[in-house]
Amino acid sequence: MREPIRRVLTIAGSDSGGGAGIQADLKTFSAFGVYGMSVVTSVTAQNTVRVHGVEALSPEFVSLQFEAVYADIGVDSVKTGMLYDAQIVMIVAQKLYSCTIPNVVVDPVMVAKGGDTLLQKDAIEKVKHELLPTATLVTPNIPEAEILSGIRIESPSDLREAAIRIHKLGCGAVLIKGGHLKGDAVDVLFDGDSFSRFTSRRIATLNTHGTGCTYSAAIAAGLARGLSLKKAIQVAKKFVTRAIQEAIPLGKGHGPLNHFIRIEEIE
Repeated sequence: MREPIRRVLTIAGSDSGGGAGIQADLKTFSAFGVYGMSVVTSVTAQNTVRVHGVEALSPEFVSLQFEAVYADIGVDSVKTGMLYDAQIVMIVAQKLYSCTIPNVVVDPVMVAKGGDTLLQKDAIEKVKHELLPTATLVTPNIPEAEILSGIRIESPSDLREAAIRIHKLGCGAVLIKGGHLKGDAVDVLFDGDSFSRFTSRRIATLNTHGTGCTYSAAIAAGLARGLSLKKAIQVAKKFVTRAIQEAIPLGKGHGPLNHFIRIEEIE
């Protein structure tokens, strides 16, 4: 008898350029062989160079999308990305609190690759105190981790301290992505008891648009497929590294990753 397909939901913004957000998440879900669904929080006019505009959906319609998917299809794993404003953060947190979803990966998206703001300042406290406690795993990059932890991160010891502080906000585990530091791309996981490191060599390329979205989506897909947290991160990092190595040279700015990599090739 065929094993039932795993169901993974992304709650995030739409990237009209197709490299990040909902579009990157759904491509990643397909690569991992899981059934992808979406709750669109906002629509961006975006390309590889910059975000030209953002239109947020109403919290009521975000809620309606979630209820429609959850009630009918069900969800084995969810990842959140761009939530944009405090009202949307609150409604998403409320939905996650009220439902039984075994795996919740929160990618606290705050700024686009080109520097454009993707999370309003008044929403940051809501992310910290309302959304993070719902998370199985939180996946900030260095700038996001600095905001969430309240400290500057300039060394491995700073990174570990930031992870401890973020974990105290109530999430199950914290994975701080070290791509903004010099040297190899070293990500650090803190699960409340111990630290683990996930390392890959740095790749010299501009084509990194959607890296964070893809990484968190891949972890959510791995968890849905029954992988342990550490194994899901390990496989996701290999996937992202390969997707960057074989990135698609499109556009005039930060090009997209190559999501057409088969997961069977890297497990």
